[in-house]
Amino acid sequence: MPANEGNLVAVARQATAVPKSPQKIARELEDLQLVIKARNGSSEAMDALIRRYTSFVRLKASSYFLVGGDSDDLIQEGLIGLYKAVRDFRSDQGTTFRSFAELCVTRQIITAIKTATRFKHAPLNTYVSFSHTPAGQESDSDVTLGDALPGPGVNDPSVCVISTEELQSLVSCLGSTLSPLESDALRLYLDGLSYEDMAVELGCDTKTIDNALQRVKRKILTHQQGRQVLS
Repeated sequence: MPANEGNLVAVARQATAVPKSPQKIARELEDLQLVIKARNGSSEAMDALIRRYTSFVRLKASSYFLVGGDSDDLIQEGLIGLYKAVRDFRSDQGTTFRSFAELCVTRQIITAIKTATRFKHAPLNTYVSFSHTPAGQESDSDVTLGDALPGPGVNDPSVCVISTEELQSLVSCLGSTLSPLESDALRLYLDGLSYEDMAVELGCDTKTIDNALQRVKRKILTHQQGRQVLS
């Protein structure tokens, strides 16, 4: 039996293993046919997969926030993940292409965010490191702003992933507690500016910036602790 035909048979068996609607079974088979054609060099099949999954990629990208980037950057990373899903999908692993694509897209987005954090933010005297530099050179805590800001179930402080909903909640709640200087410092910090550039932008020295970010860190932690008590 040809390999391509064998793949289709494997998916057909998998699709009928549990009750599924005829439409869902047909979609899974269509996905695999498109994947096979795309692997064989069909640009039309690859374009069809991109059209079919673009809305899904956009939805997945909208769940994350990229410091120093925008939603289009995450969408592009998600599409790279889709390409990898097409390249690596194996129908004999007991999963549908859609489930595998979701895994690849999510993994690619999170990897891109980790990479952006690692390479866009240098040591304290050059850049504010979102995840590796304590917010304040004289802070008595090793908690960083990256640790303080919330993430959707991600405990690794090197993963600069912030739920969009959480970020909006944080900004809304802190809006009344941050001073104008603290708000501006946080905004520039999230844009990836260096201490020196932040100082020039705000017309102060780097020590003032450092102190402002220390205060922001404390207020973020207080805010998070308050939410945990309420929950």
